[in-house]
Amino acid sequence: MSLEAKLPQKEDNEIVRLNLSDQIANRLRDMIVQNQLAPGDRIRERDVCKELQVSRTPLREALHKLASEGLIDLVPNRGAVITSPSGTEIADMLQVLGVLEAFAGERACEMISDEELGEIKALQYEMLAAFSRGDRLKYFKLNQRIHLSVVKAARSETLLSMHTRLNARLYRIRYQSNLKNERWGSALEEHDDIMAALEQRDAEKLSTLLRQHLRSTWEKVSEIMDHEDDQP
Repeated sequence: MSLEAKLPQKEDNEIVRLNLSDQIANRLRDMIVQNQLAPGDRIRERDVCKELQVSRTPLREALHKLASEGLIDLVPNRGAVITSPSGTEIADMLQVLGVLEAFAGERACEMISDEELGEIKALQYEMLAAFSRGDRLKYFKLNQRIHLSVVKAARSETLLSMHTRLNARLYRIRYQSNLKNERWGSALEEHDDIMAALEQRDAEKLSTLLRQHLRSTWEKVSEIMDHEDDQP
């Protein structure tokens, strides 16, 4: 395990305002997403503290945050271990997430403001730029921000809480589906349709598109898992 950059750091030109434990959690989360920390790997606290030049207290706070998101398990006598959900668990979580996002889309069409819609459109343009550069991690993060913005526009704290927790558990899986997907552009086309439905405030169409979008994600993940199972 190698953590190349030290903390704190800036992304693009943004000023880092997160506390130290959140910065550590963000760094480890990115490593999990990119499979630099693979399912089943153990996070060695001493190595991380040395690489990031931090003490164990903020690191352990970060690990508890990742454990609450379902990205790691805190195992007695082993420490923090990257979770490895089964195909059945992943399929179930994606199906439920699809239901949540479909409902969020319906409510968002009724409640979203013009300002919120403009911000989502701006994220869409940024995502297109990341796609053009071939920057999959940036593309993925913008993709996630778009979905989260739609959920927030639904004006339901209960929905937002449920979506945030479930989506966190699927964070690595969804990134890997984008990373290994040879039909990367198809997801962008789906987002164009989603954006158009949201602009038109077409609740029924947006709900259907969001459920199909999550179904497509599972199909991609399933293909990847089947391919990995076939490897010697």
